[in-house]
Amino acid sequence: MSIKSFLSLPFANYVVLKNKKWKNNAVNYQSKVFYNLINRGKSTVFGKDHDFSSIKSYSDFKKRVPVRDYEDLSLYINRIKEGEENVLWPNRPIYFCKTSGTTSGTKYIPISKESMPNHITAARDAILSYISETKNTSIVEGKMIFLQGSPVLDKTGNVLTGRLSGIVAHHVPSYLTKNRLPSFETNCIEDWELKVDEIVNETVNEKMSLISGIPPWVQMYFEKLKKRTGRQIKDVFPHFDLFIYGGVNFEPYRKSFENLIGKKVDGIELYPASEGFIAYQDSQKEVGMLLCVNHGIFYEFIPSHDFFNENPSRVSLEGVELGINYVIVLSTNAGLWGYNIGDTIRFVSLDPYRIIVTGRIKHFTSAFGEHVIAEEVEKSLKLTLEDFPFRVNELHLAPQINPNKGLPYHEWFVEFEGETNGLDLFSKELDRNLQKLNKYYEDLIKGRVLQTLKITVLKKGSFRSYMKSVGKLGGQNKVPRLANDRKIADELLKYKL
Repeated sequence: MSIKSFLSLPFANYVVLKNKKWKNNAVNYQSKVFYNLINRGKSTVFGKDHDFSSIKSYSDFKKRVPVRDYEDLSLYINRIKEGEENVLWPNRPIYFCKTSGTTSGTKYIPISKESMPNHITAARDAILSYISETKNTSIVEGKMIFLQGSPVLDKTGNVLTGRLSGIVAHHVPSYLTKNRLPSFETNCIEDWELKVDEIVNETVNEKMSLISGIPPWVQMYFEKLKKRTGRQIKDVFPHFDLFIYGGVNFEPYRKSFENLIGKKVDGIELYPASEGFIAYQDSQKEVGMLLCVNHGIFYEFIPSHDFFNENPSRVSLEGVELGINYVIVLSTNAGLWGYNIGDTIRFVSLDPYRIIVTGRIKHFTSAFGEHVIAEEVEKSLKLTLEDFPFRVNELHLAPQINPNKGLPYHEWFVEFEGETNGLDLFSKELDRNLQKLNKYYEDLIKGRVLQTLKITVLKKGSFRSYMKSVGKLGGQNKVPRLANDRKIADELLKYKL
């Protein structure tokens, strides 16, 4: 046992004990965060425009600060780009996180010197929570790989600009750098397929213990390793014990991963966003991710069924309930105020506050009023896969409003791994499970407004080919699993098996 391994457990226990203060007093800590943000924001352009000096309560804040998305905030962002200081937050951002939004094109999300450490601390504490609970200190002995975007930064005006994972790469704690792969040179490769090939070259003979990344791109890495070696990942990396992931629901990938790896591996789910690190899985025994209430973010929540109303209800953490689908809204110490990041979440625990991500408020299928969301799609697929030996690599659901024959239907574009004998039975069971989860969809099927769903099987590698064709292969990019139109669906038809 190395000194690092020996010290990791007491350090992990110390951090977990320290974090219990905010974990068990979340509402009080959120109140402290709120008033600190308002006080710091008073002298900014945004603070003056919205009369922060008169804000004495959360109720005052809601009256003065409407919920915004990126387009509504872009006038302020543009002023920062032009070199102005004290616009959204004191001074100017130390970074712009460049992200390709699904609805807004390229976004430039500010990261301040105050907000940057929270991205690192939360990710660190997720790993330490795992070590403290499981006592598995061996993960710090081996090599760690983080499949991420390029750390090469540009400038927007006077502000360094890059992808979130590339920015974070410059702030990895020194005690992790010796164990960290891939090399800086390989991380800088822009071509994702070439980059993964080089990562395979660098790691295939290493003692890997921890692997992290968005599931579809880690799967690509595993497949290349298996092709190179002819072995399962457990045989290539016998010390691989922990997979850290985020960005998409892991469930549709689980069977494929277990097949590639050859054994079950512990996992930690993270919820990092360009706008801030929101939550992390703090326990292998509990469902959901711990909400980061002491990390410079004040949270608001809008019931998703109320979101598109003229005056939707907004509640702070104190007012949330279990089982409700909420749109999550952030005000941060990087200068985002009442900012809708587009995600929907649901609380699975209120003591402490734990959440699961249920989808995107603009990613749904409701061409007929059914409002099917990602959580329902992924859960119905998981339930169906329990009874069938299929493995799913990726999927996309879109409405087919004008079929050549018969009633409209939901079309599922699915890329399977391996054989699909019995697909008709699978399709019927999948539809039944979706009906159980969505009453409106069930009514449309029983009322003969819709016929049952149809599966269009895609060739192996179709989703990667599609992402490459639109310039979004790798990094933090991912295919929306639901759409209310056929823009993606019509492109995916090119890859029909």
